[in-house]
Amino acid sequence: MSKPSNKEDQFAKLGLHDSFCSNLKSLGFEAPTKIQSIAIPKIFSGKDIVANAQTGTGKTAAFGLPLLQKITSKKLPPSSPRSPRSLILAPTRELALQILEDLESFSGNSKISFSCVIGGINQNSQIRKNSRGVDVLIAAPGRLLDLINQGHIRLDQTEFLVLDECDRLLDMGFLPDVKRIIKTMPKKRQSLLFSATIPAEVRQFSQEILSRPDHIDIAPKNIAAPKINQYFYKVTSTQKPSALRLSLIHISEPTRRYAISYAVFCL
Repeated sequence: MSKPSNKEDQFAKLGLHDSFCSNLKSLGFEAPTKIQSIAIPKIFSGKDIVANAQTGTGKTAAFGLPLLQKITSKKLPPSSPRSPRSLILAPTRELALQILEDLESFSGNSKISFSCVIGGINQNSQIRKNSRGVDVLIAAPGRLLDLINQGHIRLDQTEFLVLDECDRLLDMGFLPDVKRIIKTMPKKRQSLLFSATIPAEVRQFSQEILSRPDHIDIAPKNIAAPKINQYFYKVTSTQKPSALRLSLIHISEPTRRYAISYAVFCL
């Protein structure tokens, strides 16, 4: 097991061992983001957490780094056939694959085993991969529930759960599947819920599945994504068609060399 790095390293101050700190440095990480600074020590302490954090805040590293260290430190039980040591649920296959890519890069030269269970591809390779047991399973709820029902995956020994982008999981109608999946897990586990927004349904759901969680809120008051430009034009009803045409020309002119998307609301 690696020892904690020197205390000048900002990630070491959060409790990460030297191997992870060195690898983060090679990946270009200079200092923890706010969500990482708050969440990582809480996760190391064994707390359940509810984190209100948008995409792009570094939340994958916030839950991924302490999880990987717990695995290498043998603080989670060894994997058994068909049973992952930890489970990360994501609403889309694209996000699941992105999480897999990030965690594999964070793990460096460790021997941590990963698997990704998503729809849209043949399930046979996923069945073979999980038959031996894995350290980290990243999954979309639909395909995972299919494999659980077929007996190819079991979660009765899985003691670490992450729900990423929980508001999207609910918006996309996955709540019943997620509840069925969680019912197959041990009641004694560490659970982390990350969500860009915390509507009433997410808050109620967190109360059902988490145990005395700590709450982290770093969501900005202005929820508009920073890379989205917003414009407001006040015109009469008869001026709307020409105003719309002129505004699209104005917005497109500086960006004509690459693809651009619009959302237009006429009130």
